Amino acid sequence: MEDQNTRILAIETSCDETAAAVIADGTSILSNVVASQVELHARYGGVFPEVASRRHVEVIHAVVEEAMRQAHLGFDDLDCVAVTRGPGLVGSLLVGMNMAKGLAVSRDLPLLGINHIEGHIYSLWLTEDAPHIRFPVLNLIVSGGHTELILMTDHGRYQMLGATLDDAAGEAFDKVGRLLGLPYPGGPAIDKASELGSATTFRFPRALMDTSVEASHGYNFSFSGLKTAVMRQASQYHSTESMPVADLAAGFQAAAVETLVEKTAAAAAEYNVAAVHIAGGVSANRALRSAMRARLEVPVRVPPLALCTDNAAMIGAAAHFNFIRGRRDTLDLDVTPNLQLV
Repeated sequence: MEDQNTRILAIETSCDETAAAVIADGTSILSNVVASQVELHARYGGVFPEVASRRHVEVIHAVVEEAMRQAHLGFDDLDCVAVTRGPGLVGSLLVGMNMAKGLAVSRDLPLLGINHIEGHIYSLWLTEDAPHIRFPVLNLIVSGGHTELILMTDHGRYQMLGATLDDAAGEAFDKVGRLLGLPYPGGPAIDKASELGSATTFRFPRALMDTSVEASHGYNFSFSGLKTAVMRQASQYHSTESMPVADLAAGFQAAAVETLVEKTAAAAAEYNVAAVHIAGGVSANRALRSAMRARLEVPVRVPPLALCTDNAAMIGAAAHFNFIRGRRDTLDLDVTPNLQLV
């Protein structure tokens, strides 16, 4: 059934990236267009929801048209229109949803609403490793809005093992980046600054590291205490110019990475997984990739950088595996900002 041929137009507007892609058979990218808003939101030090949704409205038509042009397909060649329905910013999600519904109605195409987290999971099916993927797979989703450990036992079958109880990992990176006077987004800036610093100068806390049966938090994460510890240390300096920014960044990153790696390693061992997949914006972090591969004996797979951050290609890949299982949505489909995968 996985070999069923499909051509799917996918739209992603869950946060601050306006994206459209055309995916063939769930594994081939015919086009993948992303209009980034990073520079637009940099002045705020984070995503400003009203600005994001307004920008989506301005560029969504051009982005979809470009995706279709690059794919060298007409709308009559498509099997389905897929769109992110959540989780995400409501205003942003609505722009993509309305665009997808309009196309589905005007072109008489099936409509599929896709979970944004499921999209990140399926970004690995767009890599050269796709033919080698065997279940069960442990997925670590790490981004600005999400930090989750999800066991995948087959297509469409998931078990949530743990999630963040407060800040997501990417959110913590952005907040600490602002504390240290680094540019937005904080993740890449901290990763770069850490190269010049020592990870042992400051020993920041690693929260909820006990994954034993007795530990009530299980595989859940917490990064707010780590962020607060960095803030207290940074407050001892008169200005960002007087801070040992590289050492603070390296100490923070070491703590965040160790937390993510050790929790993932424990879950991988308990559930005897065939591989660990890391996805989401923070999966681009070089220290995380290196530490995870050094710690685990099973294959550790990470998508290329273009598929780490929000994009529509991953939504199209997830849509394919839903489509061939017979899933279809009606025009009553609505956005669900807090949609749960399982």
